[in-house]
Amino acid sequence: MTAGVLSRGEVVRVCLLLAGVLFVLSFVALALGAASIPVPEVGAALWEGLTGAPNTLPTEHRVIILEVRLPRILLAMIVGAALGVAGAGYQALLRNPLADPYVLGVSSGAALGAILSLALAARFAVATPLAAFAGATLTIAVVYFLGRRGSELSPYLLLLAGIVTASFLSAVIIFVLNFLSGRELRGAAFWLMGDLSSPAAVNAHWLGLGVLLALGGVYYAAGDLNLLLSGEQEAQALGVNVQRTKMLVYLAASLATGLAVSVSGAIGYVGLLVPHLVRLVFGGDYRLLVPTTALTGAIVLVTADTLARIVLAPTELPVGAVTAVVGAPLFIYLLRSQMVERMAAPGAGGGTQ
Repeated sequence: MTAGVLSRGEVVRVCLLLAGVLFVLSFVALALGAASIPVPEVGAALWEGLTGAPNTLPTEHRVIILEVRLPRILLAMIVGAALGVAGAGYQALLRNPLADPYVLGVSSGAALGAILSLALAARFAVATPLAAFAGATLTIAVVYFLGRRGSELSPYLLLLAGIVTASFLSAVIIFVLNFLSGRELRGAAFWLMGDLSSPAAVNAHWLGLGVLLALGGVYYAAGDLNLLLSGEQEAQALGVNVQRTKMLVYLAASLATGLAVSVSGAIGYVGLLVPHLVRLVFGGDYRLLVPTTALTGAIVLVTADTLARIVLAPTELPVGAVTAVVGAPLFIYLLRSQMVERMAAPGAGGGTQ
């Protein structure tokens, strides 16, 4: 599908297909876990929860489905969509196929904020996501300041500033971990590996609204991103306000990353690989890439979280460990098959300039 022939109907059809896959996968995920529940009971529990019909299921199964697994699956959808689209946004902004939500240090800032909250305010559940988001926000501001060249946002300086900032914050995190012990240290370790097992302390409705707003910002710039990938001068000659587009994409992608990391920890490879996989299947038009990356990111993370729950049941793995174990070999395959190199070729969206 090329940018010139892509129609709204094609976008809708592809998104409906992916949404159907996500629905079926989520339905199956509700039935799987340490305690397997028959699929008909899952349907009955969802129907009762939606309509308020009289309870006909065992209380234990109803609680597992509606109060344990369903919130976790919804959280995986939100986080997966946020990380996927943020990765696509950063790859276009930096014109670098290796960019992802963590390359600019946003996750390291969120991690430092979360770990400081575990050390100083572990009694307050809401402190961790709030501190993580505050850390991500401060990191976004610092990297943005360092990435400016005069009045312009330089992709090259932004990338270098992110790498240096992430390295510095990682060193600070190691230093702070030395002051944690027992339960706090275990919680920090799980958080650093990415974890969806604990319900988010923030309201899921507000979290979803914030992520939707961030994804909307990236989608708003989709047409300009298509032109920007061919080069800044070419895009500007075609009427694109390059600096405004870069600012919008940077802030929107960073907001999505900050919100996601604040409730799930550092889950790697979703933002790096999902945009590549979507491009291979559906092409690189950002008008299609943004919504399909959001849905594919949700599919990938729901799948990874389900595997994390069932592979060693009743023991649960950090979901970040699952995405790393699967994502690293897949990324190596893409490198060996030169898919990533093709992305980096001139005119294909690669190469920091």
